[in-house]
Amino acid sequence: MLPIILCSVAVIAITIERLWTLNPEKITPKSQLGQVWSWIKDNDLDRDRLKGLRTSSPLGHILAAGLSNSRHGRDIMKDSIEEAASKVIHELERFIAALGTIAAIAPLLGLLGTVIGMIKVFTALNLEGAGNAGVLAGGISEALVTTAAGLCVAIPAMIAHRFFVRRVESLIVSMEQEAVKLVDALHSDRRVDLKVV
Repeated sequence: MLPIILCSVAVIAITIERLWTLNPEKITPKSQLGQVWSWIKDNDLDRDRLKGLRTSSPLGHILAAGLSNSRHGRDIMKDSIEEAASKVIHELERFIAALGTIAAIAPLLGLLGTVIGMIKVFTALNLEGAGNAGVLAGGISEALVTTAAGLCVAIPAMIAHRFFVRRVESLIVSMEQEAVKLVDALHSDRRVDLKVV
């Protein structure tokens, strides 16, 4: 039971931390690209603003990487955005694999507890005979409790894992769209509408 309890504590801690960290408003602020575009139009984008943009949010980090290399051409700008995005994505995905692992091993830990409980039942049966129903019932009960506990940890862990995987995927798509808008606005003949919110 101790490993199952530790897994449940880990699931709760990771879920709370990821809910706090993967807030879409903190990752991809809606007004950020519009603010950057207004700085560019007003010729007001300097080193200090770029440094502030880089530390403001994960999206800001990606946009700042692209803006730092925008004068070297579209391809270099896109490469620098992709490199910055890979670092950001790695941070967004932190601890999510651990949730998946816990979801996979918690039922196995419960099954292990069941097997150990059944071994105790058969050992008691061998020592005391089949006449003592209380010993048998206690051992079987102990065996089933660990299975139930393992499933009670695994099910929420799996739900949280799938939820966070989906949220990271949607955040990645959102950041990609914003970065493409910036690249197109700076290096395209097409007119791109970057709204200042």
